[in-house]
Amino acid sequence: MTQNMNYIGGQWVEASETNSNINPSDTSDCVGRYAHGDAQNMADAIDAAFVAKDKWRWSSIQSRADALDKVGTEILARKDELGELLAREEGKVRSEATGEVVRAGQVFKFFAGEALRLAGERIASVRENIDVEILREPTGVVGVITPWNFPIAIPAWKIAAALAYGNTVVFKPADLVPASAWALSEMLSRAGLPDGVFNLVMGRGSVVGDTLLNSPFVHGVTFTGSVSTGSHVISTCASRGAKVQAEMGGKNPLVVLDDADLDVAVSAALNGAFYGTGQRCTASSRLIVTKGIHDEFVAALTKALKETKVGHALDDTSKIGPVVSKSQLQQNLDYVEIGKSEGAELAFGGDLLHRETPGFYMQPALFCETENTMRINQEEIFGPVASVIRADDYDEAVAIANDVSFGLSSGICTTSLRCASDFKHRSAAGLVMVNLPTAGIDYHVPFGGRKASSYGAREQGSYAREFYTTVKTAYVNY
Repeated sequence: MTQNMNYIGGQWVEASETNSNINPSDTSDCVGRYAHGDAQNMADAIDAAFVAKDKWRWSSIQSRADALDKVGTEILARKDELGELLAREEGKVRSEATGEVVRAGQVFKFFAGEALRLAGERIASVRENIDVEILREPTGVVGVITPWNFPIAIPAWKIAAALAYGNTVVFKPADLVPASAWALSEMLSRAGLPDGVFNLVMGRGSVVGDTLLNSPFVHGVTFTGSVSTGSHVISTCASRGAKVQAEMGGKNPLVVLDDADLDVAVSAALNGAFYGTGQRCTASSRLIVTKGIHDEFVAALTKALKETKVGHALDDTSKIGPVVSKSQLQQNLDYVEIGKSEGAELAFGGDLLHRETPGFYMQPALFCETENTMRINQEEIFGPVASVIRADDYDEAVAIANDVSFGLSSGICTTSLRCASDFKHRSAAGLVMVNLPTAGIDYHVPFGGRKASSYGAREQGSYAREFYTTVKTAYVNY
């Protein structure tokens, strides 16, 4: 099988090792073989990006916009093909995979416009005959490290933003899902970028990742992934004074009040907690339900889960696909056992499933009669596992919602304008949803959380410039 190579300094470069990309819906299906780069490959990519940075920085904003728009147009034109590829390698169902591809195309087109909109400020000085300008300049060489759960959308919103603001890029995608990242990189290789402006190095994080983090020629690193790896990224970059942006875990609450529309609440919980196989940092894994609607909500959500098909990602009748890997599946099953051992009641699911093709299939798990102090309510599971926590009233529900080390996304289902408005302010999260799933965001507004969920500047929308640019203040005596 042909090796899909790394892209370094405008050239496709073979690696001495390769990695097989296995379809979690059918483990007999190999999506492709992808290069496993080494430390030298990463060093070469960093050198290429460093050499190219001044040329790209001083390039016309129109050339940046044109390149990004070209990529966005091609992504959208190939959405069905790329959606199928993404579904095969990651396991999310075809409709979700295609939606992610469309989002990636929209992101590139948005940042094509942002390349033309970047502005500084000119303000009056407190001194006579002095002019003050605040200029925005590129950060420089940016390392991009992305996770496996959104293999094209997250790379898109990091890479497109970096290039729009005049940075060069060294891209290290998740080792588990290289196909979508490689397809995106191949499009970028034909977008008219000067050699070295964009580079792709696939490989193990312990090999190529640390080379990226420790290089003095990398001026900023943007990372999305686990808390443990994110902490390593933050400390390594901080130790050498590099900019760092990290999006990490979530243990997101969805509050359901007695006055909620039950159908809206169940739909929001089903989507937010279990779609995408629960493999979203914004998933609502804690369902905090006030006592008046609690029993009715649990019964209705259990019924909805029974009617939700788990199956092959390319079967259009499937609503939930397989877990991404064998190790992730085992972690999910371990947490089901932990929940039982803690005294939680397993209201539904939590078992291995067998389908026509061999894969990592799991029945979604719903716990009830849980306490917020339980491990299943404090630790990110990252699978189709959710817990119901009973609350006496709105105030207790908000207190429980905020009583966790994470603070990415939160939601509330209510028909009370007062409670909805109050929750938007009292929720200790970076994203707040009212009568919506906690997962699901727009690409033109800021994304990020608080506490252990995020570190550094926000991603997406015009707020992305805070990480990908640095400000300079210039004084002129006329």
